[in-house]
Amino acid sequence: MTADALKSWVESAEGSDFPIENLPLGIFSVGERRRRAGVAIGDYVLDLIGIADLLDERWMEDLSQPVLNAWLARGPGAQAELRERLQELLSDERYRDDVEPELVGQTEVRMHLPCVVGDYTDFYIGIHHATNVGKQFRPDNPLLPNYKYVPIGYHGRASSVRVSGEPVIRPNGQRKAPDAEAPEYGPSRRLDYELELGIWIGQGNDLGSCIPIGEAGEHIAGYCLLNDWSARDVQAWEYQPLGPFLAKNFLTSVSAWIVSPQALAPFRKPMPPRPDGDPQPLPYLDDEADRESGGLGIQLEVTLTTEQMRRQGVAPHVLSRGSADAAMYWSAAQIIAHHTANGCNLQPGDLIGTGTLSTDSEDGLGSLLEISRGGKQPIELTSGETRSFLEDGDEIVLRAWCEGEGTARIGFGECVGRVVGAS
Repeated sequence: MTADALKSWVESAEGSDFPIENLPLGIFSVGERRRRAGVAIGDYVLDLIGIADLLDERWMEDLSQPVLNAWLARGPGAQAELRERLQELLSDERYRDDVEPELVGQTEVRMHLPCVVGDYTDFYIGIHHATNVGKQFRPDNPLLPNYKYVPIGYHGRASSVRVSGEPVIRPNGQRKAPDAEAPEYGPSRRLDYELELGIWIGQGNDLGSCIPIGEAGEHIAGYCLLNDWSARDVQAWEYQPLGPFLAKNFLTSVSAWIVSPQALAPFRKPMPPRPDGDPQPLPYLDDEADRESGGLGIQLEVTLTTEQMRRQGVAPHVLSRGSADAAMYWSAAQIIAHHTANGCNLQPGDLIGTGTLSTDSEDGLGSLLEISRGGKQPIELTSGETRSFLEDGDEIVLRAWCEGEGTARIGFGECVGRVVGAS
């Protein structure tokens, strides 16, 4: 079936975030019914259990589970076959009478984490973000010497990964003012968001083995939006010498849908060339095909609304607009190859964050830490309010999409979080 022939009989699909060229997988429930696998198409979710008779019976053992780990473990071949079959069912009128009753409105469902997250790793591959943050602490030497050799990452907390819409409870922690003799304990005063992409792992690797960079793409089941909420004041006090801990592990939000590599294939781009003087990647991180198509042409946007703005009907304030390919110094394949280079085993359903994705433009900064210059330059919102960091009642919405001439728009949906007071 060619791309030109794809036209769904689901009228809301065309022009939406979820056309027939997308078909991301997720886990949903309706009322008291148990969680089940579904596919986003237009304004609807297609219940895969409901159309089991139209799918390969060998798939249903895994697709009937309340999480997608076992299905993702099947790898890209099965994923591509399922996608092709669903495109047939949703475009051929012969199947409409059987499939249409299994469409559920997206406003009627509750979305859940698509996988049991066994492990979560957050990287730091947004070079402009790393530079901006580094300048606040080391104006003359913002990037440490290892940054351009090593994809920097740290192990996050899998238990606090939640799907979009989970409340953001302001964390408590130790904070130490620069002029204070000792820290104090209390709610974070510098709560921030981080605009990231998430990578869902499909097939993993055995402990003691590694994933070569040329094979890394076969282990990526898909992508999502990710917000690694950060308590900057807690982080500033605790992160030396071992790195992030309580400032990061209280909540990580992800969008609900797993957008497949197949759907993003038309939007792959060359990785940005390294500036003159930068070292070339070491051989285990270097691959010609990845250089030519490892970039992700994904558009990113962050908006903020406050309680006052929602009460007054004021439109959301756009904090950031940029693109992933302009922000990533390392590719998705490179960070997977590096993650496993020492024999670390990845498992189906593991989650990897890219780190904050900021462009080199003032319009494309991926955190309030950067936008407000560490709180020194508060921003004025469309409502007339000002913000340096997030206050209770503030809601952050991340969005992402791909589009281009002659291609359907591929959307990720939203990753939403609203701040509530500390417990």
